[in-house]
Amino acid sequence: MHFFVTGATGFVGRALVQSLLGRGDEVTAWVRDEHRARQRLGARVQLCAIASAQAELARRLSSVDVVVNLAGESVLGGAWTAARKRALRESRVDLTQQLMAACAAAARPPRVVISASAVGYYGDAADAYLDEHSPGGTGFLAALCVDWERAAAAAQAWGARVALLRIGIVLAPDGGALGAMLPAFMLGVGGPLGSGAQYMPWIHRDDLVGIILQAAHDARFAGAINCSAPEPVSSRVFARTLGHVMKRPSVLRVPAFALRLVLGERAQVALQSQRAVPRALETWGFAFRHPQLDAALRQCVGRNAGVSIRRATAADRIPGRRKPAYVLEQTSHLHAPLAQAFGFFCRAENLGLITPSFMKFELLGEPPAEMHEGTEINYRIGLGPLPLRWKTEIRSWQPPGLFVDTQEKGPYALWWHEHHLQADGESTVMLDRVYYSPPLGILGRLAHGVLVARTLRAIFGYRQEAIARLFGPTVVQRSWDQTRNQEGSAI
Repeated sequence: MHFFVTGATGFVGRALVQSLLGRGDEVTAWVRDEHRARQRLGARVQLCAIASAQAELARRLSSVDVVVNLAGESVLGGAWTAARKRALRESRVDLTQQLMAACAAAARPPRVVISASAVGYYGDAADAYLDEHSPGGTGFLAALCVDWERAAAAAQAWGARVALLRIGIVLAPDGGALGAMLPAFMLGVGGPLGSGAQYMPWIHRDDLVGIILQAAHDARFAGAINCSAPEPVSSRVFARTLGHVMKRPSVLRVPAFALRLVLGERAQVALQSQRAVPRALETWGFAFRHPQLDAALRQCVGRNAGVSIRRATAADRIPGRRKPAYVLEQTSHLHAPLAQAFGFFCRAENLGLITPSFMKFELLGEPPAEMHEGTEINYRIGLGPLPLRWKTEIRSWQPPGLFVDTQEKGPYALWWHEHHLQADGESTVMLDRVYYSPPLGILGRLAHGVLVARTLRAIFGYRQEAIARLFGPTVVQRSWDQTRNQEGSAI
């Protein structure tokens, strides 16, 4: 199927694109910045600029089966001045209207439109249960959602099936609300917002992507759909559960007046209560992968458990290089033949697709036409507000079983990354082994315990999840050593 995706570079959009590519679907992304989108979405995604003429957009849409509309600026991205409210409306309602008009003008309009909305549709509803038949609320957010849904529903005029996703708080550690909460909870200063009694409908990002994928094929998925887990919880329960999972206290409540003082009108995003339940999804028998909050948070917080970091020993030496301080290892199972798996890494453009957004990954200059020993790749990354340039050199290139890249210029005193790939039946086992040393000697080692190791776990944890979506679930059925021994090969 051919999917046309707006918001493809965002928190949910990238995970959806990875899943679509993993299924073999064709993807076109409607983007504002084609350079930035290519960095984040890789080589296989077709790009269509939002600035394209309406006739060109209609032409591109004529070959599309499903439109997935996830575009929209963050409601917390700036104070709600009159100008900011116009921008929020333009990025949702006006953009959706433009898209639907182009679809209507297409020679063959898309037959399915899946469009984001939010549980903010219901306004502040205290502790009342809210299903898809509950009335809309009042206030700016509710009105925005009503108009957003109305703009998408215009697709019914040409006979399209329209699914309107009223999305709750989306959980994943690399962004969104949870990504913003984790630092405070890690430091032991997290807690509920406001009174803590308001309900927070939530959904794991994997389940939201699953809903979108099923909605593309399942004719029952039409009209409003509450995209939230079966058990909505209060802010107090959410904070207590997250603190329990992270083994941190969670009692420092942020008073409502303080939120209003800092956020102004935006505070309603955190203080409104929506006890939304996924009645439609339950009726259709949708199988949630993460229906309970405790397990969902454990998956998010513990996703980096497969990343092993240890101190280097005397045996961990690299010829011609200084002894590393640490060794990182991670094993992944790719549900793809060896040649296909290795071929993915032959394209430098794909590096950004498996790098978390917080790294601000950007290739500098044209990517190399092909990889070989001696190939150099220059890119920029960001750690917080600090931009860093990184120059990588391919030191060994042995298709399809091994390649090694090293940092020639960058923040580490040593970085030597070995990628070992080996066939496991029709699948591939991949072992990443990184020998590295932080800079600044003893100061660097102190920083490693506080920040560096945690950052590397987050980067490689995201990388493994992205690879799982691109190549099937990350289930290591046999250890690397078992596979190597059984195949009679030593990579």
